[in-house]
Amino acid sequence: MSDLLRKELRLAAHPSMYIFIALGALVLVPAYPYGMVFFFAMLGVFQSIMYARETRDIYFTALLPVRKRDAVKAKLLLAAFVQLAQLLFSVPFAFLRTLYLPSGNPVGIEANAAYYGFGLMIFGAFNLIFFPLFFKTAYKAGAAFLAALIPAAIGIFAMEAAVHVPGLEWLDGLSPELLARQLPVLLAGAAVYAGSWFGALAAAGRRFERVNL
Repeated sequence: MSDLLRKELRLAAHPSMYIFIALGALVLVPAYPYGMVFFFAMLGVFQSIMYARETRDIYFTALLPVRKRDAVKAKLLLAAFVQLAQLLFSVPFAFLRTLYLPSGNPVGIEANAAYYGFGLMIFGAFNLIFFPLFFKTAYKAGAAFLAALIPAAIGIFAMEAAVHVPGLEWLDGLSPELLARQLPVLLAGAAVYAGSWFGALAAAGRRFERVNL
């Protein structure tokens, strides 16, 4: 698994992917819809898949002494790297925001435990749709991205709007008591992300095995 990820990072990842990871720092921007940060991570995955398609990286991987399922796993490992690295990169900036901009985010949700839980769910839904659709042909990345982006965008909108619903204000809090209350959301997000990653691997792997490169 480490060899597959190393190959992706050194040969297949588009350079812009690292810029999208660094955009996790946008949680420090006041009055900004932080759900957009997740969009940039998904865009980084999409651009790397497009780059791999144009450079025939998927064909090259299939020629290696690995199974087709391993070629799918390589791309899903790259996606997990982008998504989780961006979330981890944003954490220090989320702490800085609470210190220097404690007035709250009037646009939507704060960068708190619930925010990261919802982000993992959104990434999970994206992966579960995008990769099986893409590996159905290993070519039509644009159509797969648009199909996966629709539910992800709905999830982002719902996350940002939820904190304005009476009774759900606790999703927007930063106090220790509210952060503890948000922990189930974070744990649920981690479970959804892990399950969807393996689900995407199984579905995309089956489809890619039927593709004649």
